[in-house]
Amino acid sequence: MLRDKLRAFADERDWNQFHTPKNLAMALMVETAELLEHFQWLTPDQSSDLTEKSKAAVKEELADVLLYLVRIADKLGVDLLDAALLKIEKNALKYPADIVRGSAKKYNEY
Repeated sequence: MLRDKLRAFADERDWNQFHTPKNLAMALMVETAELLEHFQWLTPDQSSDLTEKSKAAVKEELADVLLYLVRIADKLGVDLLDAALLKIEKNALKYPADIVRGSAKKYNEY
């Protein structure tokens, strides 16, 4: 399991002392910014049609984001899959398909 591999990776390097939720959240934001850099000056069409080189770089940044997210969740005892499924249910109530289909409006704008 990914969480267990990350635990072992941190344990082997004695990094748990640094892996506080605050530090991990900050690292997550840095990695998210690095992901965003790859799209910063692209048009919407260009962002959907990356070169193989760009796609490989984006793939690595996505992995970094995922790894930090999993690590934070582990440190806080959050089951990410459960949290994500619950959030989808909440969003379904906030954004009923029959009302918001095709609209980018926020839930408080319709």
